Amino acid sequence: MTGTIRPGRVVAGRAPGEPAPDGLDDLSSRDKQKAHALGLTSATGLVVGSIIGTGVFAMPAVLADAGTSSLAVLAVIAVGAMLLAAMFGQLTKRIPNSDGGLYAYARHEFGDFAGYLTGWCYWIQAWAGNAAIVSAWVLYVDALFGIKPSGIGNWGIALIGLWVPAGLNLAGVRQMAWFQNLTVVLKFLPILFIAVAGWFFVHAGNFGAFNASGGSLYTAIGIAAGVALFSFIGVEVAAITAKRVRNPGKNVGRASMFGTAASAILYVLVSAAIMGLVPHHALVNNTAPFVTAFQAIFTHSAWAGKLVAALAVASGIGALNGWTLVTAEVSRAVAQDGLFPKAFAWSDRKDSAWFGIVLAALLPSALMLWSYTTATGLKVFTDLVDLTVVTVAIPYLFSACAQLAYLASRSRPVQGWLLARDLSIAGASVLFSLWVTFAAGYQAVYQALVIVFAGIVLYALVSARRSSASAPAPGPATQA
Repeated sequence: MTGTIRPGRVVAGRAPGEPAPDGLDDLSSRDKQKAHALGLTSATGLVVGSIIGTGVFAMPAVLADAGTSSLAVLAVIAVGAMLLAAMFGQLTKRIPNSDGGLYAYARHEFGDFAGYLTGWCYWIQAWAGNAAIVSAWVLYVDALFGIKPSGIGNWGIALIGLWVPAGLNLAGVRQMAWFQNLTVVLKFLPILFIAVAGWFFVHAGNFGAFNASGGSLYTAIGIAAGVALFSFIGVEVAAITAKRVRNPGKNVGRASMFGTAASAILYVLVSAAIMGLVPHHALVNNTAPFVTAFQAIFTHSAWAGKLVAALAVASGIGALNGWTLVTAEVSRAVAQDGLFPKAFAWSDRKDSAWFGIVLAALLPSALMLWSYTTATGLKVFTDLVDLTVVTVAIPYLFSACAQLAYLASRSRPVQGWLLARDLSIAGASVLFSLWVTFAAGYQAVYQALVIVFAGIVLYALVSARRSSASAPAPGPATQA
């Protein structure tokens, strides 16, 4: 998960026949081109920037705990992410008014409740994902300034990482976008350097065992699967921002596929290179693996570790900046359809969803306080990753089932080998979402189940209010 989300208001899906939001139906063709400002190249860059973020700076240490088998797991997750990317493209192509992506797909196919539950789970994973991002960010702040980790001390640092992006988002989209573009450049410098130049310094003896988990191979797969999928969250961003993509029926799918493939190549190259740069025993549970890798390349140079730590810190702020926007916009999209409390749709004079932005910082702040009182170091990151993975797998599953239901119906025009191809993609996406949920572990599934139940309670209250608002006023009482 993670990284750059360019500003653009996320609009929920509309029922067929409803007027386009923001008056798009009345725009001239030139104005519509401006509204759909992202071409294929820009949309692909958006996907790459959204996928690659702070997670990659902690991922090699978690993968090393599983052994070199984790690289194969990373490749399998990449294939699963590409299947999801292809499916999102198909859904965007066939579902009218699919702005809002996963939420819109579920609502179109299964109705309001499924749409709400998808939006609820995606909103949860967005702000819980911010907590995971900031937990990795804190580790590099510690490395940069030589801070000895402590629970409350790290929580204070995490608050800075959460509330500075919230302030930037509240300041307006223009200020947020300028800062975002700067952090994108800073983020890719150490990643590309390791992916290319790092291989000239790799030593084969540094690689650990194929299964270094100390348990079964399945245990090793479970360790690697969570952080691998977390690192691919963002594959859906082109679908979510379909309103801003030029020719979305064609370009959303292509951008998602190209962006996911490029990210996968970088992930494998970087993770494998760091495993070869840092001895296995020094990499496992390493809270700042990129710092150690740079120090292995630039021996006897303390500045190298500090430099990459500084770049990782800047990258983390950029990732949090973008995902704070996404968290607020996803909740606003659902609220505009009346499925979330109205407060999420409140906007200030700069059209910022200020209530959603504040909650996007407040909720992970509370979660981080709880996390730092129950775990330390890399364990905080991995626990939050597992929770995020399960809650995002639910929207992925709804999307896959929406496509599967369409293909299994008699109303679809797809026939022959095209039907077999699309069914294979949808079926594999269903199995992939279920497997990821299972691989995340019992604790994460238990926590996600509690979150889903809480969401059902909220839906009952929102639904009751909608029913009351739409009910006709009672007539004058009559006396028997």
